[in-house]
Amino acid sequence: MRHGFRKFMISSHNFVAAMAIMPGLHLHSFFLLPILAFQASALQINRRTAIETVTRIGGTVSAISTIGIGAGIVIRPADALAASSVKPLIEDRLEADTLTLPPPSRVSEFNGVDNFYFPTWMAGEWEVTQTMRRASTPLGLKFVGGPNASEEIATKSMEEQRKQIGVPVNLKLRWIQTKWGVAEDRLFNTRQRLDGFAGKSVVASVEYANVGGSNRASVLGLGGKEDDPLQTIVVRFKGPAAQKTFVIAHGEEYSPETKDKWAGHETLRSIFALTNENTAPPVTTDTEIIWSLQRISDSDVKGSLRIASYLNAQSDSLFFEARNRAVSFADYDLTFKRAQVS
Repeated sequence: MRHGFRKFMISSHNFVAAMAIMPGLHLHSFFLLPILAFQASALQINRRTAIETVTRIGGTVSAISTIGIGAGIVIRPADALAASSVKPLIEDRLEADTLTLPPPSRVSEFNGVDNFYFPTWMAGEWEVTQTMRRASTPLGLKFVGGPNASEEIATKSMEEQRKQIGVPVNLKLRWIQTKWGVAEDRLFNTRQRLDGFAGKSVVASVEYANVGGSNRASVLGLGGKEDDPLQTIVVRFKGPAAQKTFVIAHGEEYSPETKDKWAGHETLRSIFALTNENTAPPVTTDTEIIWSLQRISDSDVKGSLRIASYLNAQSDSLFFEARNRAVSFADYDLTFKRAQVS
């Protein structure tokens, strides 16, 4: 049965590609028996190459010096970013040849309302075109060959993914203004992405799940609304499968020169499981979603998106060899047009 499940994953690549910018499934996820989750050792700092990045901490913004391979996090005044001539860390990650898994956020328990927040000008509904421009395996093909590093699975996975290069996918996506910032409507957007990339309806249901750092009781108790997005979702597919996805880390930064340019990243841990009598164990996957957005006008936004996949200790035989480095990149161009309100 496990072999059959792998064949399903490969033949359903477009369905998983649906995860392209979504918490959950995506390239490596599907071809290991997926990849998209996360827990991992902290990214340490190489003081010689430290960069200034602005990270949201419980609704406030602070500058944090962090990157690469070294030893700790240094909090600095928020105006340090504006004074720095160094390229922002998050933007850097969009084009880097190698990436290391970011450390978990230290604010996940902030009053139970923690989330990944976008710029205010993203509030509303958008017609989005997402087009893959590049797919790569920075550590080599064997690292995307599933839990057992199958070269056959890896080859088929990349062949399928590269067929998507240059093919635009049209989506309708939504962001919601909350008391704490503009957050992605994960229920709406997850369904739109999964069904949109699959080319048919594959989602049976999507619902929020309460966790300590982000739960409905805390949101309502602190003045939020019943439809404010939470961090954790559970997807049930039209078929014997379900997936739960957690936000493990996130950060955001604005350009020092303008509020019209924004970059952000979030790390997602997903647990994918069959829901029939198959005895295959659940698969845990780790993924980092990296965004860069620029407002052209009130109705137009353009951007870039990178999906970086990492191996997970619970699922992958090559986990220690990968050393917390990304094993695959999927890079996309994005265009947003504000949807007409009827």
